[in-house]
Amino acid sequence: MRMGMTISEKIISEHTGRDVKAGEIVVAKVDVAMVQDGTGPLAVEELKKLNMERVFDPENTILFIDHASPSPRKELSNAHNILREFSKKTGAYLSEVGEGVCHQRLVEDWASPGQIIVGADSHTCTSGALGAFATGMGSTDVALAFALGKVWLRVPETYRFILKGRLPEGVYSKDIILHIIGMIGADGATYKAMEFEGEVVENLSMESRFTITNMAIEAGAKTGLIATDSTTKSYLEMRGRGDKFREIKPDPDAVYEKTFEIDVSKLEPVVSFPHTVDNTRKISEVEDVKIDQVYIGTCTNGRLEDLRIAADILKGRHRHPDTRLIVIPASREVFIKAMKEGLLEIFMEAGASIESPGCGPCVGIHKGVLADGERVLSTQNRNFKGRMGNPEGFIYLASPATAAATAIEGKIADPRKYL
Repeated sequence: MRMGMTISEKIISEHTGRDVKAGEIVVAKVDVAMVQDGTGPLAVEELKKLNMERVFDPENTILFIDHASPSPRKELSNAHNILREFSKKTGAYLSEVGEGVCHQRLVEDWASPGQIIVGADSHTCTSGALGAFATGMGSTDVALAFALGKVWLRVPETYRFILKGRLPEGVYSKDIILHIIGMIGADGATYKAMEFEGEVVENLSMESRFTITNMAIEAGAKTGLIATDSTTKSYLEMRGRGDKFREIKPDPDAVYEKTFEIDVSKLEPVVSFPHTVDNTRKISEVEDVKIDQVYIGTCTNGRLEDLRIAADILKGRHRHPDTRLIVIPASREVFIKAMKEGLLEIFMEAGASIESPGCGPCVGIHKGVLADGERVLSTQNRNFKGRMGNPEGFIYLASPATAAATAIEGKIADPRKYL
């Protein structure tokens, strides 16, 4: 008799042509494969060595130039040209400078329910909010996925997170996932799939769901997943992929390694302190922490919803004179919509520096590298020592609302007083 399956087991079974269960090592077909400008040149070089410079599906093989976009150094410019040349040679899609961060672009134009998506970037799990098995892998594995359209992987066990209650005002999906990571630890779900469900998830927008699955890797997870529903369908229809919608959900008798129940009604804004994501504190536990720079953007919180939340708080106010404010929309589409809505004008009037779509200072290459001893509060997903380009800097993580309040006060601030 067939056992009940988790979302991961269902999707991987479809891509191997047989029923699989957690713990098995399988070879599975791939629907979408991608690299970015940090990992892509290595993948291309490996394919050259193997004499396999080809792609299984040009429309679904993507090369993103987003981490150093536009390039701040000649070495990175040369790396970009490796990707441009590979695109011309193979027909693989090239997402150029200014088009946006790979994970945002994937959910805008590629990711669909039931797919297997592999990317040479750890936050590929973002697309799991659309009911896809999306995971980060090494450059060589993704290179072979480019050429062969398949990868090997171990079917992960699944942790189930049931989110109950009602989100208090000023608390967002970023606070939920930071709370979860603080609760189970930065290695608390190593190589597990994290399934998120419950009334709270059902009431979240698609953009808020992306924030949660984006950070599954920060608990060590292989992927983060959310079952599809009417919100998923509406999003896909809006994106012109309504025909790609399908129901993807776990079986009622699916076997989970662990189940966690969380009442979000008791949550308050959360901040991750340096230098690990699981070093979390409630905003009420944060004493005076001076902040030199605030960054609102990235694949975690650079979407239109995030910019609206920050703009609502910053409207008619100005950044603290000792605190720089950087805002970077996650994609060109988000940038244009934010411009049309007047959000960028609000940010500029608040004293912000607005940069073209891309990863920006998140990866420490350009557009906001810290000086020695400086502190930044960022809406990104990772705060490891040296992550933003200076090992002598200090990175704090929070929601766009907390970031906006912090920019105004020049110290880590509770956004609820501004709502």
